Amino acid sequence: MRFQVPQFTDVEDKIVGPFTLKQFIYIAGAIGICIVLYSFLPLFLAIMLMIPVAALGAALAFLKINNKPFINILESFFKYMIGNKLYIWKHSQKKVSKNKEERDESLIPRLSSSKLKELTWNLDIKDTASGPLEEKILDDNDKRLI
Repeated sequence: MRFQVPQFTDVEDKIVGPFTLKQFIYIAGAIGICIVLYSFLPLFLAIMLMIPVAALGAALAFLKINNKPFINILESFFKYMIGNKLYIWKHSQKKVSKNKEERDESLIPRLSSSKLKELTWNLDIKDTASGPLEEKILDDNDKRLI
């Protein structure tokens, strides 16, 4: 017995023309607010307020950021702005002495600032110092041992 598995389950159905139900509600709400602004306010002020309302309606209906709807981004923004924020910073005072003898030797780097360079330096030195020298190095000019 074969069953058909639905494909594209994440695509919303187009209910009103080319728009989904959510898109239609966002656009209709923006148009409704623009009509109310146009009818109750002077023309210049109404246009100045209708532009952001229309832009917000279009962004809510069509804009996606990182494949997430703009309403999710807007919700996260308001939660961040309203919510509590916790800042943790531990400041510790360190004494700086002017005398060279009083300075802490652990604060001065031993070999270099890079740990990788220090490790390779230690390996090179320990390898040559620990075992006998296997190769003899000849000077190219006078062919004598160095």
